[in-house]
Amino acid sequence: MTLMMHVPHKTARQESHARETGRSRDLSVVAPVHNEEENLDDLHAELSGVLQAAEIDYEIIYVDDGSRDTSLEKLKAIAESDERVIVIELRRNFGQTAAMAAGIEHSCGDVIIPIDADMQNDPNDIPRLLEKLNGTPRYDIVSGWRKDRKDKMVTRRIPSQIANAIISRVTNVPIHDFGCTLKAYRREVIEDVSLSSDLHRFLPALAAWHGANIAELVVNHRPRTRGVTKYGLSRTIRVLLDLVIVKFLGTYMTKPLLFFGRIGMMTFGAALLILGVAVGQKYGYLGQPEGLNLNRNILVSLSALLAFFTVQCVMFGLIAELLVRVYQDGRGRQIYRVREVYTSAAGGDASS
Repeated sequence: MTLMMHVPHKTARQESHARETGRSRDLSVVAPVHNEEENLDDLHAELSGVLQAAEIDYEIIYVDDGSRDTSLEKLKAIAESDERVIVIELRRNFGQTAAMAAGIEHSCGDVIIPIDADMQNDPNDIPRLLEKLNGTPRYDIVSGWRKDRKDKMVTRRIPSQIANAIISRVTNVPIHDFGCTLKAYRREVIEDVSLSSDLHRFLPALAAWHGANIAELVVNHRPRTRGVTKYGLSRTIRVLLDLVIVKFLGTYMTKPLLFFGRIGMMTFGAALLILGVAVGQKYGYLGQPEGLNLNRNILVSLSALLAFFTVQCVMFGLIAELLVRVYQDGRGRQIYRVREVYTSAAGGDASS
């Protein structure tokens, strides 16, 4: 039985995007690629086979993220033979998040599904993600969960489980696998989300803070049989540091003065408390029966330092408020640089 994809009513922004790109599809599959020459032919054959069998109006966008092998040449050959394929070549290796952002920016699908190019994600899960997305209730994001993950236990699985637990707790988004690339997004819930650093794994949390409804679906995960993994144990540290950014973006992005103001009020309260202790010591209280002059008490200096830090916090907050205004005005800027965009001759001329 084939899956007929439900097409929701397009928003004004989606219709504008379709007019600007001159293309409109129900589904865009985005595959960041970095040195995956051994997997690309099989990946495309499997992807296109699944999508054609499901009778979905689709496009596949491959983003070459500065590959140093023959990945780009293979992708160009694929684009020449398949008019549904677009290949984006980035000028250098910007990272998975930037590659994904480039693919999303150049896509035209109402639903966007990123997928890893290492063939560990199973394309056969895509129709299942779409069915869940368009089911009852209707979701904005369906996140894949690699419940039976085929990776090394110590260097990949255990750190990932710890990181996922922390991320879920901090963001209050109850999904098990933030790191799984295979997710289904409705365009309208991620088109306003700005991506940088390694924030692609936090897309569900960022979208949830914009009001997206999220579901989770157990997906198949396959062992890597060809090529070399690009991730290691050190990536966990980067993810946890990015979590600080995400928490700030989600809670204080539009009101940074509140964040710095709270810190300032705490330090100001501490300054008053320490100054009170110093005054008490001057009059023979708090462990100083003979009294201690204020000009000889180091607590006075500490109190003054905290008061100065309070002023600094308020100033930081005001500066952050101004930066937020600048950021909001300049959100159209991309975090990547494209050299060329390749399509097949049948699909249209290449543009740069």
